[in-house]
Amino acid sequence: MPRIFTALEIPRSAALSLSLLRGGLPGARWIDVENYHITLRFIGDVDGRTADEIVDRLDRIDRPEFTLKLNGIGSFGSKKPHSIWAGVSPAPEMFALQGEIERICQRIGLPPDPRKFMPHVTLARLKACRVDDVVHYLAGRGDFQTAPFTVGRFVLLSSKESVGGGPYLTEEVFPLHEARSTSSFSMMDVQPAKSML
Repeated sequence: MPRIFTALEIPRSAALSLSLLRGGLPGARWIDVENYHITLRFIGDVDGRTADEIVDRLDRIDRPEFTLKLNGIGSFGSKKPHSIWAGVSPAPEMFALQGEIERICQRIGLPPDPRKFMPHVTLARLKACRVDDVVHYLAGRGDFQTAPFTVGRFVLLSSKESVGGGPYLTEEVFPLHEARSTSSFSMMDVQPAKSML
């Protein structure tokens, strides 16, 4: 079974903005535009029965769609940078969705994810990059941001054993429902209480 993980897709317009950040950093291996995503929960290698159970449970998630925006860029590995990422504006609905997926995984028997959830889009993997080059690259692009976009679904992706960075295959799609407007509530929705007498 290939490694699987849940993720949010990046729409074409935002991916195009991200692609403009490619280049200008010696030693960077840039992620292909079609492989941009926000990982919600890395699951890893599981057997077919566990994968089916995960899909069954994820299919029951009933959460509203929400809006995201990508903004800012940074790197992981302060003394020895190993990747460049674009940040994601905090959205309570995204954290709630991620938390529910984490609880599902633990109920099925998977160990808790040891890393704190920090939503991001990986742009490049770094090998033998000089810290000064990374600092210079980041300094010139710190004001990066995309227009807001609606997240209408999350996906289960798989990746073949590789160096990282794809290619990824969409195994399952899980739609989110349209956000319900609270302003549509009216007194007509309130049922009169029956008299106890």
